[in-house]
Amino acid sequence: MPKIRKILVANRGEIALRIMRTIREMGLKSVAVYSEVDKNAPHVLYADESYCLGPAPSHKSYLLGERIIEACQALGADAIHPGYGFLSENTAFAKKVADAGLIFIGPSPESIEIMGDKLAAKKAVSHYDIPMVPGTDHAILDIQEAKKTAVEIGYPILIKASAGGGGKGMRIVQDEGEFEEQMKRAVSEAQSAFGDGAVFIEKYITSPRHIEIQILADQHGNYLHLFERECSVQRRHQKVIEEAPSAVVNQEMRKAMGQAAIDVAKACQYYGAGTVEFIVDEALNFYFLEMNTRLQVEHPVTEMITGKDLVREQIFIAEGQALSFAQDDLTILGHAIETRVYAEDPTNNFLPDIGKLATYRLPQGPGIRVDDGFREGMEIPIYYDPMIAKLVTFEEDRPKAIQKMVRAIDDYHITGISTTLSFARFVMLHPAFQSGEFDTKFVEKHFAPSKLAENFSEEEEEILATIAAYLLPNAKQPSTNVNGQDQNNSKWKTRRMNG
Repeated sequence: MPKIRKILVANRGEIALRIMRTIREMGLKSVAVYSEVDKNAPHVLYADESYCLGPAPSHKSYLLGERIIEACQALGADAIHPGYGFLSENTAFAKKVADAGLIFIGPSPESIEIMGDKLAAKKAVSHYDIPMVPGTDHAILDIQEAKKTAVEIGYPILIKASAGGGGKGMRIVQDEGEFEEQMKRAVSEAQSAFGDGAVFIEKYITSPRHIEIQILADQHGNYLHLFERECSVQRRHQKVIEEAPSAVVNQEMRKAMGQAAIDVAKACQYYGAGTVEFIVDEALNFYFLEMNTRLQVEHPVTEMITGKDLVREQIFIAEGQALSFAQDDLTILGHAIETRVYAEDPTNNFLPDIGKLATYRLPQGPGIRVDDGFREGMEIPIYYDPMIAKLVTFEEDRPKAIQKMVRAIDDYHITGISTTLSFARFVMLHPAFQSGEFDTKFVEKHFAPSKLAENFSEEEEEILATIAAYLLPNAKQPSTNVNGQDQNNSKWKTRRMNG
């Protein structure tokens, strides 16, 4: 079996740092790659060695597969960990890594290729008894055929890009009258985003939940799952808050979903860490959605409830080692919630915000984990995903994990940019989230920018009252805050204002 001693992390920011910490714990060496704008980034300073790939735009740096392989060889690294995003699900890159005699810490190129195409994935899993959303199993090319199929399935239907994700190339069609226009838009968007205009049709489930299963598989035919993650709170079809376990999944459903996820992995002879995503309807029937052949942003919540380091397991599997534990060895311990902290303005349709982190202070205490890639005084670059950090809380049960998340959000001090922390606090305190009765339309059903005005903490209300008194010197300072609480004895406290 090959022994890995030095790993190049072909990524940046919080995910690169998170991977490098495990690498260091294992007594291995790490190599960071970076663009010119990231030369002083924490992941570069943390690594044992570093290599500049080029200018800031990702197509001139982090997406240069051959340049990354050259760096790996020049610095004597044995393996490449792609993280997520960038080249993590690029079949050609995985093949080039293997052809160069290096270890790709991830699945085989063949598995990436099959699961990277939603239609190919559907075909692969069709040999197993895996629930599927009613729809086509091939690309739709003829408009009239597509219309006929849509009628047979029953409106509303969903037109989806075969080659992509993240909501791109996806269109909801409510009736036949708008079909052609939405079809043209979906094809155009898919072609623009992925270079492939192939689309297919599925029945649109109106109030779905998004629940996924984490799997691990070695190169010796051993498969297991590490339970589910609830990922239904989303904006623009992209996840914002995740938790494990789900509030609605019972033991019977968990076992069935876990086995279905393992069967999906077997369908493409998968090895490594992967995630099988399901859509769940109002009656809690689940249907296979897709498989992500990489580590997920939300993997920390699984690590918290299982005690397993998924990056460590990825490295062991890449070395050819067999899994050191079995399904029966795994149990769910406690509850974990993750908030993705984005440099986005929730009062302005979650549009990205840029600027300097004038104040950046992390929450602390038992059961709080922050995976981040920034430090105070750094600029948020415009070239990459606007995620600043993953804030995770862990407690013995869900209500306590929620309470801890609210406290952690209040203790997360960020100024200089807008962030999604205020939105996350709103979610934590909303009755729908607290009861577990929510779906992927949480934002559409429950959120409006004006709602954040109702979400100020007592200290923030004191700040607003003080500012109002300063701006209106002739006005009589109110004796109560917006919640009717006495604030005659309140004291000024310096706080961050998020968003």
